[in-house]
Amino acid sequence: MIEYVNSLKNRTDKDFDGFFEGWPNPPSVQKHIKLLENSSYIWLAVDNATGKVIGFINAISDRTLCAYIPLLEVLSEYRGQGVGSKLVQLMLDTLKDYYMIDLICDEKLSDFYSRFNMFESKGMILRNFKMQCGK
Repeated sequence: MIEYVNSLKNRTDKDFDGFFEGWPNPPSVQKHIKLLENSSYIWLAVDNATGKVIGFINAISDRTLCAYIPLLEVLSEYRGQGVGSKLVQLMLDTLKDYYMIDLICDEKLSDFYSRFNMFESKGMILRNFKMQCGK
């Protein structure tokens, strides 16, 4: 059974192994936990049988009008089971009173996010890949 929680309570480093698959310079587990601690909102998907975090989503917000969802990830062995969809829905429910909720995604993920009434918009980004693992 998968449980969805919005807290890091009772989580340890070993609960976060396996994320950032395919990233050339991924953050360490400790940086992953730090970015979740510093987020305005988080949701975790936890496999109750193992206690392992199998998915997460985070949002950064001014807590007034705006929120940005930078990361959504589900471990590969749990994909296709609705975990990512559930995490997005929980976060959108959390952010339902905000004027704007933005995220940037690869083009191949646009169809996934459009299922949540999100629409494509033109934007600009800057990436410093040598800092992808964090400071």
